[in-house]
Amino acid sequence: MRVPKLVVRPVMLLVPVLLAGAVAETAPAVPASAARTRSRDTLASVPIPGQFNAVMATSPGNAWAVGYSPGETLIERWNGTAWKFVPSLGLGASGDLYGVAATSASNAWAVGYLPGQTGTGSLIAHWNGKTWKRVASPNPGPNGSILQGVAATSASNAWAVGETGGEKTVILRWNGTGWKRVPSPSPGPEGSFLYGVSAISARSAWAVGYADNGGISTTLVLHWNGTAWKQVPSPSPPVGSILYGVTATSATNAWAVGYTAVYSEGWKTLILHWNGTTWKHVPSPNPVTVSSSTLTWNILQSVAATSGPNAWAVGYSEEALKGSKTMILHWNGTSWKQVASPNPFCATCDSLYGVTATSASNAWAVGTLNVGGEVVILRWNGTTWKNFPSAPSPG
Repeated sequence: MRVPKLVVRPVMLLVPVLLAGAVAETAPAVPASAARTRSRDTLASVPIPGQFNAVMATSPGNAWAVGYSPGETLIERWNGTAWKFVPSLGLGASGDLYGVAATSASNAWAVGYLPGQTGTGSLIAHWNGKTWKRVASPNPGPNGSILQGVAATSASNAWAVGETGGEKTVILRWNGTGWKRVPSPSPGPEGSFLYGVSAISARSAWAVGYADNGGISTTLVLHWNGTAWKQVPSPSPPVGSILYGVTATSATNAWAVGYTAVYSEGWKTLILHWNGTTWKHVPSPNPVTVSSSTLTWNILQSVAATSGPNAWAVGYSEEALKGSKTMILHWNGTSWKQVASPNPFCATCDSLYGVTATSASNAWAVGTLNVGGEVVILRWNGTTWKNFPSAPSPG
């Protein structure tokens, strides 16, 4: 039995704008795995039961994957040979980690949330080379905050993004001593949410999510210019769109991914590119064909890039509630193409939520088995994506 989490990523309610003579339509139903809705499974199994939400690698011999497992937050580390379970925060079954960032083998951050009696509490943990320890963090909002993503460029510069229970954007900055909230735009009259962040330097960073404009979601892109966070215009199909992930390799190369809703049809992949001047919509594959007769979902959750001609985007596709399949897209410098990806547990039950890459021949993707609640780890070796074993369950 899958036990829904008490706190999940918000699922937008899309209400189409009615034009003269238009016929009212309802938005397609959201599958169980969509919109980053997290589920918890209580079945004990090997490998570790649970879900990986994010992954980060600094080299072929150092990577982190974070998420949750029944009973605690979940952290595993790649040491160049195998994934190893790392004792996490001992925070209980309700805590969850959504993002991870690292700059070296002795400096990493993980962020998420902890539920409380009066709402949710922002959760930030730091790896000092030996242990993970919780670090004090602001928790703004009438009902607390959820942190969804984190990025770092050095030991004295890191960003964490998310939203308050009052549906305002939250951006926190690490200055080497403590985490402080930094003012950020919240343009959506019905709510503004941030899911992903990527930093190039102390003077340049991107954060993405969506703004709720009276029931229609629009892409939200914010940029840090070294002084303040400013909203940057971004393409947003009028039917409703969300951005979940962002990555940047230079001042003239950044990618943002998510999905756009197509009424009476389903969800289509959405990829935007920053060329140094503007964000532009780039065509992207939809593994499950969108049609007027069958509800379909093609959702991208994360993106990573190492250079202009090498980027990865991951998520899942699903047709008419038949079950999800892993989805991996690759940018070859000219176009986005789907690349074959394993479904380790079954053909219609796996999803991917995070991706990272250190070179053209080394990348990781992580997620979950949606039915049995076991973690999924895939590795790119320069030729193919292959299923990779996680650490065995410590219990």
